[in-house]
Amino acid sequence: MKSDVEEFMPRLLPVESCDTEEYNSNEPPRNPQEYLRQVQREASLCPDVVVAQIDPKKLKMKQSVNVSITGCLAAPQGFSPCLKWQQQQVSTFSEVRQSVNKHRQHWKSQFLDDNVVMVRQLKTYDMILYCQTESEIIVSKLNQSTISAVLEYLINWFEERDFVPQLGRWLYALLACFEKPLLPEAHSLIRQLARRCSAVRANLESKDDDRLSALNLMICIVARYFEQNDLADKE
Repeated sequence: MKSDVEEFMPRLLPVESCDTEEYNSNEPPRNPQEYLRQVQREASLCPDVVVAQIDPKKLKMKQSVNVSITGCLAAPQGFSPCLKWQQQQVSTFSEVRQSVNKHRQHWKSQFLDDNVVMVRQLKTYDMILYCQTESEIIVSKLNQSTISAVLEYLINWFEERDFVPQLGRWLYALLACFEKPLLPEAHSLIRQLARRCSAVRANLESKDDDRLSALNLMICIVARYFEQNDLADKE
């Protein structure tokens, strides 16, 4: 009858049973059979379950990195959208993604043109203003790693400066081009984006601010479409 261990880890080599009384651990194995029997005996002496004794205080003293896992900042009273509006935006975004996916399938067989090379190389405010009316088409030509790189740059850009309405079109296009399931890097970036948008929104002074709609939209897409529910605006 097979042991529990053999059920999950079947033997690959035939090894005779080890006689613990005759076994001398002080002598080194003289041949492969003795070596395998030594391994077999040492394994039999190991407990089935081992629990590490970890002192949390020692780990805390050596910790060098602190990771923030906070959610989005709450919107000022009356600045967050209702659930119905959020559901409508998710539906529209889903339709846009289907259209973008058709573009991506087409561009996979095409060579990159000057527009795409420019998007990859630009590191200035000009990238935000460049070809605003065709941002979705340009971004649909990029691969996933380039999309993440551009999104990271734009997030860093408006963390150092401010959110401008033109930026919303680029962010929307980039999010529409992310493929599911998200890569870990993309997952981290979209959460960073939502938190940054919530921070900008928290400092708005008027509901008529032309940035509010775009900020709400970015938070909505990240939280509702990409299922980052802890970041979602509540009714």
